[in-house]
Amino acid sequence: MTGEGSGDAVAPVAPPVRPVRVLLADDQPLLRTGFRMVLGAQGDIDVVGEAGDGLEAVNLARRLLPDVVLMDVRMPRMDGVAATRAIVESRLPVRVLVLTTFDLDEYVVGALRAGASGFLAKDVPADDLVTAIRTVAAGEAVVGPRILKRLLDRFASALPDPHETTPPALATLTEREREVLVQVARGLSNAEIAKKLSVSETTIKTHVGHVLTKLGLRDRVQAVVLAYESGLVRPGA
Repeated sequence: MTGEGSGDAVAPVAPPVRPVRVLLADDQPLLRTGFRMVLGAQGDIDVVGEAGDGLEAVNLARRLLPDVVLMDVRMPRMDGVAATRAIVESRLPVRVLVLTTFDLDEYVVGALRAGASGFLAKDVPADDLVTAIRTVAAGEAVVGPRILKRLLDRFASALPDPHETTPPALATLTEREREVLVQVARGLSNAEIAKKLSVSETTIKTHVGHVLTKLGLRDRVQAVVLAYESGLVRPGA
């Protein structure tokens, strides 16, 4: 033991960080096994359950209250979009990260509107999957860049002219809030936006919060879609 007056300082012990609790929802057992192996190798992620269809995913989400549901799109009894909507409408403290394939773009839009917090392609590298789960659990949103690009390219022809009258929803934003929304839509993080606009990251976080509240959006993913749908930002701009 250290004697009194020895001058030795005892370093404070940081409280343990609770692992991110994940529910796997996929109708293919082999894929669930693969995901469990990848996530089980992470010390800060705990797979708490598995569901083989959307209805089971909703029931387990309500019972287990995981931090994140890794949700497949195509499943029996209830697809991933309907399951996501049921979870979000239940106001559970649960966020949904959707896995999709490039031939199912229409499901991504549906899941966005249902309240999903992220989208990844099923062939995403293991490291990216782990990072996305941590990001979504922390309250942020994630969209795989290839998925976002395909969606924007697909809907580009239907986007309005940004020089036309400002949509009523965007009219509620201040000039700085619109500027921040543009940068969010371009995929920049709060830290990157802060550096670009020469303000603090806390200030950007506040602006993002105001944007989401004024536009009635759940998270950054929905903000990105609205920015493109409204013509505020256009693909390739």
